[in-house]
Amino acid sequence: MHPNSPRLKRNTAKKNQSHAVLAMSIIGLLYSAATFAKAEAVEADVSKPSASMQMVLDKLASLNGRPIELLSAQDARLQPTPADAVAAIMKEKGMKGAAPMLEDVDDRSIDGPAGSIPIRVYTPAKSGAKSGAGTGAGSGPFPVLVYFHGGGFVIATNDTYDASARALAKQANCVVVAVEYRKAPENKYPAAVDDAFAAYQWVVNNAGEIQGDASRIAVAGESAGGNLATVTAMKAKQNNVQLPVFQLLIYPLVSDDQTTESYKKYEKAKPLNKAMISWFSNHYLPNPATAADPLVSPLKATKGQLAGLPPAFVITAEIDPLRSEGEAYAKALKAAGVAVEYKNYPNVTHEFFGMAPVVETAVQAQADAAAALKAAFARVSAK
Repeated sequence: MHPNSPRLKRNTAKKNQSHAVLAMSIIGLLYSAATFAKAEAVEADVSKPSASMQMVLDKLASLNGRPIELLSAQDARLQPTPADAVAAIMKEKGMKGAAPMLEDVDDRSIDGPAGSIPIRVYTPAKSGAKSGAGTGAGSGPFPVLVYFHGGGFVIATNDTYDASARALAKQANCVVVAVEYRKAPENKYPAAVDDAFAAYQWVVNNAGEIQGDASRIAVAGESAGGNLATVTAMKAKQNNVQLPVFQLLIYPLVSDDQTTESYKKYEKAKPLNKAMISWFSNHYLPNPATAADPLVSPLKATKGQLAGLPPAFVITAEIDPLRSEGEAYAKALKAAGVAVEYKNYPNVTHEFFGMAPVVETAVQAQADAAAALKAAFARVSAK
């Protein structure tokens, strides 16, 4: 057949077209495989809850709470909490007496800037006490930990975080003063900060009244409470008030930046997600511009404002939108010359710290926190 014949040209064109289609198909398959592999890599980069953590999340879901970000503050306060989920699991498993034995737990009130502030005082058992839980604990005066619970400045109470306060009192052998600060939106910023600082000053001036040692006072908090703990230390510095000897900051809320790595990975995480944090912020702040205040967003503080703050232990949870800012705040404190220990706990979510009866990672985190507190108290005693 002649090379220029129409028939040969048609056959050649068909072959070339077939080759092109085959090539495009191969490229398409390779692209799809690469895209799938990339999606798998992203998925693999997102941590999964441990079995015990997932058990708590499943139980919380079974309690049929409504999305907080869709509710009024009043209704949000009625929703089931992670603490409720833990209690339900313990009941199902017949677990009793898991709460650490203490000498005394006393609800009382102190004077605050806008009326009385309820506080709960947890006193560790003394050596030889009838409870038998305080063997070797001594008889006081004890170091004191001023503790602020979480809840986005809007929800939750000392009852919600009772397990954390009890564990720290027992394991760190210190008096814990849990502060029931005013909540938003009824009392917007700076109400919670004012109450937190007032409670801290009361402890400084009245430690002896609660078997406490005024020279060994630390601050601690979870989530929004972690914010209040470090802000209290900042205000003590600003006002030339005795500084805490230590800051225990547990997944602290310290920034308004919702573009961080952990926000991107875990914006829909449970029990805390991006939508809830925005809801909390809208209730807490008088206006969006207030977020620029370092007493709202401590990560915005200058190196000079952070310099001279007490040593800190910053704890974060891997599956938590707040993880990145907690790590960044630890780095900011360190850059300002503050002695800092930072530890991220894998395969757990926000709120895991108080779940020691059912989540093994919480057992380790509580032990680490207690060891850090005892070391800080011991450094003061050694001076």
